[in-house]
Amino acid sequence: MSDYRKKTSRPANGYASRRPSSPNRGKKKGQESNLKAEDLQQQAQAREITNYVSERTFADFPIHEKLKSALAHKGYEKPTEIQDRSIEDLLNNRDLLGIAQTGTGKTAAFLIPIIDKQLRDTKPEAILVLAPTRELAVQIEEEYRSLSRGMNFQSSCFIGGTNINRDVDRARRRPDLVVGTPGRLLDLSDRGALDFRDFKVLVLDEFDRMLDMGFEKDVNRITSAMRNRKHTMLFSATLDKTQRNQIDRLLTNAVEVKVSSGEASNDHIEQDIIKIAEGENKFQVLLNLIDNPEFEKVLVFAETKRWVSKVRSQLSKAGIKADEIHGNKTQNYRQNALNAFKTGKIRVLVATDVAARGLDVEDVSHVINYQVPKTMDSYIHRVGRTGRAGKTGKAYTFIQD
Repeated sequence: MSDYRKKTSRPANGYASRRPSSPNRGKKKGQESNLKAEDLQQQAQAREITNYVSERTFADFPIHEKLKSALAHKGYEKPTEIQDRSIEDLLNNRDLLGIAQTGTGKTAAFLIPIIDKQLRDTKPEAILVLAPTRELAVQIEEEYRSLSRGMNFQSSCFIGGTNINRDVDRARRRPDLVVGTPGRLLDLSDRGALDFRDFKVLVLDEFDRMLDMGFEKDVNRITSAMRNRKHTMLFSATLDKTQRNQIDRLLTNAVEVKVSSGEASNDHIEQDIIKIAEGENKFQVLLNLIDNPEFEKVLVFAETKRWVSKVRSQLSKAGIKADEIHGNKTQNYRQNALNAFKTGKIRVLVATDVAARGLDVEDVSHVINYQVPKTMDSYIHRVGRTGRAGKTGKAYTFIQD
């Protein structure tokens, strides 16, 4: 197939507009987003890229030698900006609000001081990490296990879609670190397998999502039950200013580290909009993009589970190796699809916003918003799946013209 750029006109503002003729398969009115083209154009405006380079290495940090060895083994030499500016305050047990763009190492920013404290304490305090999605919870525990390998710490991940009886048994063993989604953690508490009073340290990862209407009541139940909580950390790429009162209730005399404003996407991501004209075949536009060889590892977002399955099915029929992730899939299916994407067994992963938060997949070349996300926060997190760890990435958003 010919290069898709030959079918692309670039107006003076630098945004792609492509209009192949075909039957209309555009978005229905009921699926309209509040975001407009000008909102996304403002996000995509060229910004000067400044690569942060710390003046020190992890060997210079006041952390345990075993932890320094673990970081060196993983190839972590210098801290990212969020790590450089937050780790020592966390080592000093300060509550902290951390805002940094996606792909900048926020998970290690809270895990490093957690593991250091566990290594130094004769009786380590139990840690509770809350995450909004199953995939993110699994990823956090995997990073913890990797950083603490050989240190004899126990961790468990509790998420929906897994065997509850097995989870009850594991929770009763009182692991050193528990990471999970709020619903499953409350279920374990209701069954008497988990006592939130045992946890002294709390981390809310992607805290803005944890404090919105979908999770707020569950998070309040958990934090209210943590009567012995002494240390709290909140991390996210986006900041919802309407949540200020909730944040202040959770934190005490907190340090605020804002590497980014919480309102903009990563500077390393080249962003374009693709206008879909009335009467054109939207899927063919997608296929034209993906058929280009530079689209090596592509994450496609759609708004609903039905649309995700539809797009994935069409891609498979077109000979593209693809799979899907959404809430109707079992946890095993979702994890297998994600692993296949990470290892290159499939080239395209189609997903709802369950894949937008915190997932760290190396070398995602492109993110495509097949449908415009409903909010700017969602847009920032979606496109943040590419251009991670200082690498460049590209993101396209289809907009009905």
